[in-house]
Amino acid sequence: MAPEPLNLGLLLFIPYRWMEARVFDALAAAGFDDFTPAQARVFQRIAPGGSRLTTLAEQAQITKQSAGFLVDQLARAGYVERVPDPSDARARLIRIAPRGARAVPLAAAAVAEAEAAWTAHLGADRVARLREILTDLRDITDPYA
Repeated sequence: MAPEPLNLGLLLFIPYRWMEARVFDALAAAGFDDFTPAQARVFQRIAPGGSRLTTLAEQAQITKQSAGFLVDQLARAGYVERVPDPSDARARLIRIAPRGARAVPLAAAAVAEAEAAWTAHLGADRVARLREILTDLRDITDPYA
C-alpha cells in the first residue's frame, strides 16, 4: 500500500523550515545567536517607519501580550527600539534598531542562497511558476497583502 501523500500545508511548511534554519545558521555564524523563530515572527513584520505593537501582534497572529514579551526580548538584545509615534503622542512605535538593521542583509543573503538552491534543483521555470502560484494564493490566505 502506497503512503498517503503529504498535505499541501505540510509541503509548504517543510521548505520554509529548511530556509528558516539556514537563515538562523547564517545569523548565528555572524554573532546574532540570540534571535529566535518566535522573535523573527514579530521582527519580520516591522514596517520601514516602525509599527505599533497591536499591528505586530495582529500580523503575527499572536496576542498583544505575547508580542509585547517578544518585543521586550528583542529590545533588550538591541534588535528593536521603541520610539514615540509622530502621529499620536500617546502611542509608541517599534522600529528596527541598528543591531537589527545589521542582521537584515545577512538574513536576506541566506534567503537568496536558499532560493538559489531551489532553483538549481527545480530549474528557473519551475521556481518562477511556484512563485507565481504562491503569490496568487496570497489573495485568499494573506489578509495583509
